[in-house]
Amino acid sequence: MSTPTPPERLSDSAYHALAQQLLAGIESQVDRWLEDDVVDIDAARTGGLLELSLPGGSKIVVNTQPPLQEIWLAARRGGFHYRYAAGAWRDTKSGDEFLATLSACASEQAAQPLSFDAAV
Repeated sequence: MSTPTPPERLSDSAYHALAQQLLAGIESQVDRWLEDDVVDIDAARTGGLLELSLPGGSKIVVNTQPPLQEIWLAARRGGFHYRYAAGAWRDTKSGDEFLATLSACASEQAAQPLSFDAAV
């Protein structure tokens, strides 16, 4: 666990652009895994909500929260809130980076190593 970095105050348009870039990047990574037959994950997006359906029937949900300028992650290991700070989405309590936590949760729930890279 790292120390939380103070969040940046973003304009509404900057928040929406960063959040949509994150969701699109996650979808792209899932599509690459499907094309390369790495893992069978289904991604379903409705507005600012992205639901990942993993093998075995588990789910991970990533949801934008525009009024708070946050990204929320819900997985078997728990629920997490992220704000943009120091160039990345960081957990509001631990300071952990979003993609690292998403990778760990997806790996646990898919029972195989999966990594959402920084290019997302």
